[in-house]
Amino acid sequence: MKLWWNQLMVAAAVGAAVLLIGFGLTGKAAAQAPVAPKVPTAGEAFKNVTTSTLKGLTVSDFLGSMGVMAAALGFDCADCHPSAGSDKADWVFDTPRKRTARRMVEMLATINRTSFGGAQMVTCWTCHHGRNLPATSIALDALYSTPNEEKSDIVAVAEGQPSATEILDKYIAAVGGAQRLAGLTSYVATGTSVGYEGLGGGGTFEIFAKAPNMRTTSITFKDHPERGDSIRTYNGRTGWVKSPRGLLPQFELDGTDLEGAKLEAMMAFPGQVKTVLNNFRVGSTDNIGDREVRVVQGTGARGLLATLYFDMQSGLLLRVVRFTPSPIGRVSIQMDYGDYREVNGIKFPFKYTFSWLDGRDQFQLSGVQTNVAIDAVKFNKP
Repeated sequence: MKLWWNQLMVAAAVGAAVLLIGFGLTGKAAAQAPVAPKVPTAGEAFKNVTTSTLKGLTVSDFLGSMGVMAAALGFDCADCHPSAGSDKADWVFDTPRKRTARRMVEMLATINRTSFGGAQMVTCWTCHHGRNLPATSIALDALYSTPNEEKSDIVAVAEGQPSATEILDKYIAAVGGAQRLAGLTSYVATGTSVGYEGLGGGGTFEIFAKAPNMRTTSITFKDHPERGDSIRTYNGRTGWVKSPRGLLPQFELDGTDLEGAKLEAMMAFPGQVKTVLNNFRVGSTDNIGDREVRVVQGTGARGLLATLYFDMQSGLLLRVVRFTPSPIGRVSIQMDYGDYREVNGIKFPFKYTFSWLDGRDQFQLSGVQTNVAIDAVKFNKP
């Protein structure tokens, strides 16, 4: 690039004729510039991914879409893929349910294209609601019982609420104040994985975070290495997931999924909360357990949507739900925080739950070290 710039400046100095030659050199230099490797699509990386809307997704986004489909029907991977979850999983074999799923995905795309101008108004969840076969009649007990508590993805602006800036400023003050947070450059948190429904407990849990946007979480089982390590990492540019017994034991985050990882890495440093998203809006108050919360939603790149829930009394962040788009419904990931404790003047959540469409991890921290040196290898590909 430096050589190209020198050539262009010389060309400009000697006149119009040589300037034309300079343009020719520019084109030649551009043609010789290294090209970033093409990210394979799901249709290229996997066999039998043939549906029109799914085959063009990145691998990472495709895996998220599979989570949307499974959760919408109340399935797990083994309901469509023989022996999924074991070492004998057959991901390629066409079961009747896989063939049906392809027809449903194409039907969904047609409905949204022909009836809603391409807007995603219908998803797998719209009809299935956790059932294999959608219900077709109203259950009267439910009709005259607890009101439907399902929430819209898009938060409607509510009147009479504090501004988003006021809510976010209260959060910054609650966790330690802008000055202290500005001095937080890194931290290492350690603890134990509690697991979920008897699975995944007993592991060593660690968070490595380096400002402004590097973060790794890991679960290791030193006494039971056969269980495999789980790692999620983002190094400021790209990220990876390592998960035992998945379709892909390890894969690179790309597409819209990468934006979600970036959000998590930046929000690891609370002082950045006002810059991680755009177009903030405040919704009606809500409840998480016995706590009344303020609801703030913002948007990010590539269709990222994130809803933040702040305790009305303390101002502390209790939950983040982030959504990334897929052709069959938004991919949702939820992070819950609790048991805030002060470390060197800054409050950290010592209880952390990470939920996604195919599982849930729960952690209890035992200690946090701030502003410590972290080896760059911690943010490398696992």
